[in-house]
Order: sequence, then structure tokens, then C-alpha cells
Amino acid sequence: MKKYKFGDCLSMIKNGAIIKQAKGAKGYPITRIETLSNNFFNRDRLGYADIFDITPYKDYILESGDLIMSHINSRQFLGRTVLYNKLKDEIIIHGMNVLRIKTCPELLDPIYAYYLFKTEYFRKNIDNIRKDAINQSSISISDINNIILELPVISLQKSTASILSSIDRKIELNRSINHNLEAMAKQLYDYWFMQFDFPDENGKPYKSSGGKMVWNKKLKREIPEGWEVDNICKIAHILSGGTPSKTVFRYWKNGIIPFFSPTDCNGNIFQIETADHITQEGLEHCASSLFDEGTIFITARGSIGKLVIVGSPMAMNQSCYALLSKKDEYQYLYFLTFQLIECLKIKGSGSVFKSITISDIEKSLLCIANNEIITAFCKLVSPSLQKIKKNLIEIKQLTKLRDSLLPLLMNGQASLQNCD
Repeated sequence: MKKYKFGDCLSMIKNGAIIKQAKGAKGYPITRIETLSNNFFNRDRLGYADIFDITPYKDYILESGDLIMSHINSRQFLGRTVLYNKLKDEIIIHGMNVLRIKTCPELLDPIYAYYLFKTEYFRKNIDNIRKDAINQSSISISDINNIILELPVISLQKSTASILSSIDRKIELNRSINHNLEAMAKQLYDYWFMQFDFPDENGKPYKSSGGKMVWNKKLKREIPEGWEVDNICKIAHILSGGTPSKTVFRYWKNGIIPFFSPTDCNGNIFQIETADHITQEGLEHCASSLFDEGTIFITARGSIGKLVIVGSPMAMNQSCYALLSKKDEYQYLYFLTFQLIECLKIKGSGSVFKSITISDIEKSLLCIANNEIITAFCKLVSPSLQKIKKNLIEIKQLTKLRDSLLPLLMNGQASLQNCD
């Protein structure tokens, strides 16, 4: 291990071009702080500028191996860094409020640097040099350059980076598979229950093949014959949650029962883990039940209208409702609840509403399919949803493995042979 100033290992560290973002997608895409969310380069969260001639900005076009760092942000996100890998023919401009960093390849491998920025050592250095203002914190380029690093030889950096990146590639592969599986399940739901082209008795699309439709006065549209209009309580029980007293330590200390709150939602279809845990005694002293796998949680206050399927038994707080399928067919219930949320948004005059009450749910009418079609749908999508759940559990395990290896490899406490 040899000591270097961070700045001596870089061929570039600079802020982006001063470009005003356009409203809507116009011209070339530009990076912004949101592009760094969730610890990877989010192409769907780029900004856009009224720029149609790239010539004046040729020095700001990102290249593969560039590191993009947040240097003006809230304290917890300060120093967040992602690695950019260019797609074919892609042109993205380095915009304001994030730093673009290029390493000297003979001293610091960019992939190794990406993982180095995740270590506790680097985080402590960022905390030491940050400057706090009322609404945000910042770090200066000069202070970043003076951070002292201990680096192994470049060959060892590459080997270390290869191990860690192989784990991340598997994590991303699982996420990509899950995204596709969820999209296919949703598409099938839309096809069957929104367009009403579920298979008829001959296996043909019902509505497109002339299946009988009847006018429903309540919904003011046609629905398939034999289907009902009712609230979601037709197929599900609604239960509330509750929180054991925070002042009674034995309700929380060394708890092993996952305790769900809206802040645990992370965009995954299944909720596998939670930040907080309670004890059995804590569960017995709160209004929440222990909800089984397949229960649907809907957030009703705070972060409103988010849905998850319980992936392992857990309790929940009072800011949520639990929907339990009466026939253990959570697959249909999950997607139907999305329709419920859209119905509530419309009633709330747009996408913003302050809370959801049981009364709101009971007054919201939905088109409920007949039992045979619901069962057929659940059987069809169940393998895909179970694969999603399995992949999420593997992601959790791989993330834990990566995070435990990271400091050991960076500090030289674990040998690469053992990792192999």
C-alpha cells in the first residue's frame, strides 16, 4: 500500500457546463444530482437542455470510465459517486452540481475508485471537509484533492474491482430480470382486466372475439357479462397497523420481527426486509398483527399510495393498511389495488392526496372479475412473481456479501485467493 493525495491520482476533476435545463425533453441530455440516485447512473433521470449544436460543449461530453460525484447535496448524499459506461452512440453532457472525475489509469483504476468511494474511510473524509449551509452541504474540489489515499499496485486494484463488480453485475442482472417479469405480469393484467381480452372458453381473446359486454351504470362503461362492480372488500379483508411504544425498550431491543413503515418502500414488488424490528412482546403490545406472506401493504399517510407484497412475515405501523385476499389470490389483488390507487387519485383531483381512509377504499368501485378468471390469472403469473421474490432474496444476500467484502479487500484484510 502506498500513500497518495487524491488529486495526484486524477487527470481531471471539474464541475459541469453551466446549462439551463429545458422544460420537457429537448436537445441533448445533461447530468444532474438526480442522475446519481440509488447509487447508479440513472439515464431516466437525466435533464435536458435547449442545445442542438454540441460543438461548444465537446469538452463536457461524458466518456466511459468517468466518475460522477455529488458535491452539493444534503449531508447523507454528499460524495455519492457513480461510474458511467457509455452506450453506443450515446451523447450526454456533464451538467452542473455534479463533479466529473477521471483517474490516472497507471495509479488509480476507475472501477476500484468507485468502490473506494463507498468505504467508511472515504465517507469520514467527506464528513471532515464538508461545509454545511442551511439547506445543503458542499465539498470543494481543492479539499477533495487533498484527501490521503492508501492504494495497492494497479494490478491488485483491478483484481479487487473485478471481484466486487462481478457481484454487482449479478445484482443488476437480477434486477433486470425482475423488472421484465413484473412488466410482463402487469401487461397480462392490463390485457385481461383492463381490455377484457382474457381467454374465453375457446382460448380466444374475450372482447375482441365478440364476448358479451353489458353496460354498468355505476362505472358508466361496459364490462364483461358475469363480472361485478364492488369495492375491493369483495375479495379482500382490510386491517390496520400500530406501533408499540418507543419508550419501552424491551419492545424493540434485539427484536427479530420485521416492522414495516412507508419509508421501507424501495420500489420492489415484494418487501423482503425492514429497517426496524420488534420483539414478540412488542407485537403483543401494539395494534398490528403479524401479517403472512402474500399480504398487500398500502401506505395511507406520509408517502401515500405505495404498494408492496409481504415477502416474509412482518408487522406494520399505523400509516398503512393491510389487504388480505379472501381466497389467497394475492397476485390479482396486488394489481387490482393499483387500480384502486388510480381511482383515489382521480377523486383527489390529480396525483396528490393527503391520506387514504378505510371509507375512501370502501367507496371506491372497481370492476371485479369472476372467480374462474381470477384463479386462472393467479396460476399463470404466480411462477413469475415467485421468481421475482427469489431474486430479491438473492440480491439481499449478494449485497450483504459485497458490503462485508468491501472494507476487507480495500484494507488488505482479505486475500483475493480466499475470495476466489
